[in-house]
Amino acid sequence: MRAVVFDLDGTLADTSGDLLAAANACFRAEGHGDVLGAADAGTALRGGRAMLRAGFERLGIAGDEDEISRLYPQLLAAYAADLSTHSRIYPGAMEAVERLKSDGFAVAICTNKPEAHARQLLQDLGVLAEFGALVGADTLAVKKPDPEPLREAARRAGGDPGRCCLVGDTVTDRETARAAGVPSILVEFGPAADQMAALQPEGLLAHFDDLPGVVAGLNL
Repeated sequence: MRAVVFDLDGTLADTSGDLLAAANACFRAEGHGDVLGAADAGTALRGGRAMLRAGFERLGIAGDEDEISRLYPQLLAAYAADLSTHSRIYPGAMEAVERLKSDGFAVAICTNKPEAHARQLLQDLGVLAEFGALVGADTLAVKKPDPEPLREAARRAGGDPGRCCLVGDTVTDRETARAAGVPSILVEFGPAADQMAALQPEGLLAHFDDLPGVVAGLNL
């Protein structure tokens, strides 16, 4: 069976608000107040460590990797306590998922978010059951851009890992698909929209309404 595998943060859902809130909770605990704002959504979607680095740079503090590693578990804890207040599925995403399923595709998620967080977020958003599999950053011994999480997500959903594509929003997703020898589709509606074409994916997606047609054009 052919499969379409989705990244989560910045692809299926805008999770930046809750990620930024978790990072700011860490900065407040350190006595700095809220450091990051809505303009940092792109940084948020690159992960917790990226947010901590950006915050330290803004404060003019040399945030070395040891300091970031010290705060990172606190960020994860803050995020786990409140990970869906501001997060929203992008318009048309679930309608596209249903269309793909009706067209005979397996659908799955492959994310670099810890699996428990991803599972809870999708459950909170009411869409967990719509996907055949979920592979997170800690599901396997490796994570994206290693190709194995993508392949495993396709397998667990009942798909052929050699006949799948990855829908994502970052260079990490592009490189993951390339390493797996399968096509990627990058979205053009997230914070890094203007950078997607330069990554030369096999497909670009301006709106989820167009996804079934873009997938069909890949001839998986």
